[in-house]
Amino acid sequence: MAASVKVTTGKVRLSYPHIFKTHEDPSGKEQFSASLIIPKSDKRGVQKIKDAISEMMRDKDCLSKWGGKIPKKFWNPLQDGDDKDDAAYADSYYINAKANPDYPPKVFDKDRNEVVDPSEVYAGCYVQAVINLYAFAGQSNSGIGVGLAGIRKLADGAPLSGSTISDDDWSDDYDDYDVDDLI
Repeated sequence: MAASVKVTTGKVRLSYPHIFKTHEDPSGKEQFSASLIIPKSDKRGVQKIKDAISEMMRDKDCLSKWGGKIPKKFWNPLQDGDDKDDAAYADSYYINAKANPDYPPKVFDKDRNEVVDPSEVYAGCYVQAVINLYAFAGQSNSGIGVGLAGIRKLADGAPLSGSTISDDDWSDDYDDYDVDDLI
């Protein structure tokens, strides 16, 4: 095993997607990114990620990158969504994945056709992701980072962003207004 492992997730929910256009992270670096919300009920998918992390923590190449031992401030990429103050993450784990501008994530539909319309893949839809777990060593912390290689949209879901518009939001009582009274 090397200092990185490719993992394909099960059905996860997409949040904070920046997969078609880079955005600036808090440090000022441009990158692609997405948060992947993994239901705790997906025992097989969660275990696959946990197993990959455990293997990396025992791998000689990873340990070498970390100075021969697991760092005191070890960053585990699989975070508990119940610790987040966001209802969309409840009863879930999540992973924040990133990609450099030179390596944008590939984005496909359910039938594995490349998605060209960014509005088709949005915060709240259900996807499968291909991620690369990799060992990193930094000055303030070290651990396992997550690269975002690809997204495959599997199904629509309730949007996680802002408000939505439905037929019930419209009113037909506009005839009661006299435009001249509004000016």
